[in-house]
Amino acid sequence: MSMSATPSASPDALTQFFTLLQQALATGSLSKLVLARPVGADPTLQRIIAKPVLVKGQACLSLVYRHQTRDITRNLPLEQVPALLGELLPGSFRNAHLFDGEGEVQLTFSKKGKPMLQRHGAQAPLKATASTGHDREKKRYLELSRPFLHDLGVTDAQGALIPSMSRKWKQINKFIEVFDHALGSAPLPAEQPLRVADFGSGKGYLTFAMHDYLRNSLGRAAEVTGVELRAELVELCNAAAARLQHPGLEFQCGDVRSVVPEAIEVMIALHACDIATDYAIHTGIRCNAAIIMCSPCCHKQIRPQLRSPDVLQPMLHYGLHLGQQAEMLTDSLRALYLEACGYETKVFEFISLEHTNKNKMILAVKRRQPQDTTALLARIAELKAFYGVSEHCLETLLRADGLLAAAQ
Repeated sequence: MSMSATPSASPDALTQFFTLLQQALATGSLSKLVLARPVGADPTLQRIIAKPVLVKGQACLSLVYRHQTRDITRNLPLEQVPALLGELLPGSFRNAHLFDGEGEVQLTFSKKGKPMLQRHGAQAPLKATASTGHDREKKRYLELSRPFLHDLGVTDAQGALIPSMSRKWKQINKFIEVFDHALGSAPLPAEQPLRVADFGSGKGYLTFAMHDYLRNSLGRAAEVTGVELRAELVELCNAAAARLQHPGLEFQCGDVRSVVPEAIEVMIALHACDIATDYAIHTGIRCNAAIIMCSPCCHKQIRPQLRSPDVLQPMLHYGLHLGQQAEMLTDSLRALYLEACGYETKVFEFISLEHTNKNKMILAVKRRQPQDTTALLARIAELKAFYGVSEHCLETLLRADGLLAAAQ
């Protein structure tokens, strides 16, 4: 069947459109489907944008219901797509745009409900995102069109990235990517609601991103709390959460010592200064969090205690190197204590130094099975003795609660 740019007013135009859609789904040539010109009962619904994805090996369409102030994402198996469109066209939408490897097919309805079909001239083949979905090409964890990004000043009114926010945008995306991989390996059932605490949430960029990704992208029940000492930022973020209709997202004034949840599944603390990182990790362990994400900042406690071997003194004569050694030792001990408390732990570069100099991430995911940590605790003691470290804040907090003793 061939169509020119002249609209076809054939009475079976709707049937032809559905045939083309089913062919595109079957051959994997569908790139995108857009429903526009809303006429339904919900005045806030502007359009629906659908793209093919693979969810746990099953081919689906990911439908983004775009409202005036929020988006809602729904994944639908391919076999259910025709029935849904049959309900929406033309009762809720008067335009449908199908993008495949040959270009665009547009279905429009007149005021009297008469369907017309039009092919907008053949284009260069679109990238085959239709069949690859999430499993083959690099996954995009967030879209610039998300309303919270505009409200927080990351994008402009047209949804374009503000150039001065490009570094922040990359940090947000990388953070969600790291979290998504951790969530996939954590011992958390898919149906379990998640409680998330973000200590030092600041202006709320990552807190909003976490809530948006869990609720809208993954469709998971989640309660996300941002904790921040600056009252004006807490007020600003709570106002934005209410304005954007983000249920289950709130911000509290305080820090990791004053706001201590009874139980959480995910603990986040980015750029907590010095021993505030230790208090945050301790909170995550004490609350039995399945995922702990920390980006340490400042390393003041260990440095005065260091007694490096004489052979290293010429190298550590330089203050920069001494500081780097103190940082490496501090964070290594943090990672090892997490291992001793039942976590698989990684220490890695969170994002390139060109974006921020606070780029180290300590990521800990709860093990599914406990392990004997006697040998590990002995190695930690040897490491402390080698450098003359008498006290590490995290160890002190854990032993006071009996958490390290329980791990032995």
